[in-house]
Amino acid sequence: MNNSIIAFVFIALLTPTMAEAQQRSAWRGPDRNGIYKETGLLQEWPEEGPAVLWMFEGLGEGYSSPSFANGKIYLTGMHDRTGYVFILSKDGTLINKYEYGPEFYRSYPGSRSTPLVVDDLLYLVSGMGEIMCLNAGNGKQIWSKDAIGDFGGENIRWGITENLLVDGEKIFFAPGGKHHNIVALNRFTGELIWSSPGSGKGDLSAYCSPLIIELPARKLLVTHMASDIVGLDAETGEFLWSYPFANRNNIHSNTPIYYNGYIYAFSTDESGSLKLKLTPDGSSVSLEWLNNEVNPLAGGAVILDGHIYTAVYVGRRWYCMDIETGKPTYSSRDLDRGVVIYADRRLYYYTERGELALVRPDPAKLDIVSQISLRKIGSGHHFSHPVLHEGRLYVRRGDAMIAFDIRQTSTNLRLTKQDCFSCPSFIFHGHKK
Repeated sequence: MNNSIIAFVFIALLTPTMAEAQQRSAWRGPDRNGIYKETGLLQEWPEEGPAVLWMFEGLGEGYSSPSFANGKIYLTGMHDRTGYVFILSKDGTLINKYEYGPEFYRSYPGSRSTPLVVDDLLYLVSGMGEIMCLNAGNGKQIWSKDAIGDFGGENIRWGITENLLVDGEKIFFAPGGKHHNIVALNRFTGELIWSSPGSGKGDLSAYCSPLIIELPARKLLVTHMASDIVGLDAETGEFLWSYPFANRNNIHSNTPIYYNGYIYAFSTDESGSLKLKLTPDGSSVSLEWLNNEVNPLAGGAVILDGHIYTAVYVGRRWYCMDIETGKPTYSSRDLDRGVVIYADRRLYYYTERGELALVRPDPAKLDIVSQISLRKIGSGHHFSHPVLHEGRLYVRRGDAMIAFDIRQTSTNLRLTKQDCFSCPSFIFHGHKK
């Protein structure tokens, strides 16, 4: 397995676990499906790109995305093997920085989990497997648990990677232990509410961030362990079903998507993509289709108007698929593989080569409306998931994060290279198609 696959693993886990107060989760948007409910956004960018509001440097190594709560921005990064939470104002000014403990420093070093902020509490899990609750403002630890010592899990090849999920008083986590395979903890105290052995195979965690599906009969917790997609009753932890979906590297970084009674799951290598029909009460699933060709590593997918938009790992291209048949309607190499999100009639593609593209959804072709390059911004891999919040687009690359104003009514002036005197590497290369 080459270096790209190793790294990209992080994306899924990292990037955007942004959460507003009282929201259950906002990793990849309010419904964890890559769709943001922003409106009034630019439908086409100027040739040089959307207006740049600011860029913050000094985050250290990491792949996480920003969270938004309490009028502030929260982000994680690593310096000298230690993980830090950074708190920024909306104008990009550093408000506070505090450490949360050792971070993953081996293959693809850096922070993974995007902080989940609910009111004045911040939740995250380190790449070393420590799940913690901190005072969001000052970093004082409220409680912590260890995936290995407390739950019998073990660290995985590229570090524990999970964007946490809160529902009411519960916070969900997959330590991957034989007995404590998936757990629900009291988010205020860290006490165990329920523990499940999952499918009973003792599967390792697999870089997946879980999903809750609210059905009339129950709340269903769905996640992907090393060899199976698993469904549990979110209230009780009762094991309901599993479906085999494995690959040779145990990498399942994409959060499953629920859409109109079906679960869609996406994985890399030989796994591909599949569609599962969920019974109305959530007690079982059955396979509708399997496509081994469309195999995104960690960039997620977006479902729009009966079609799935995603990038594949093997082949480095973008696909659109029919959700009824699982068959591609097009594939394109006009952009490198990467991450996809959506808002206000436009797809946003951020690729491993630093391309940032605004794309018109079209099941017949890859329709790039505008495109710029972020190759000179930050350092390291272009793996983090972009985030949309209040008319702004946030993109992180390693040590740096940039904030674009993408509102249609924007009157902000566009910065030049000379304006950004503190960022000598700041430069765009844009074009439109």
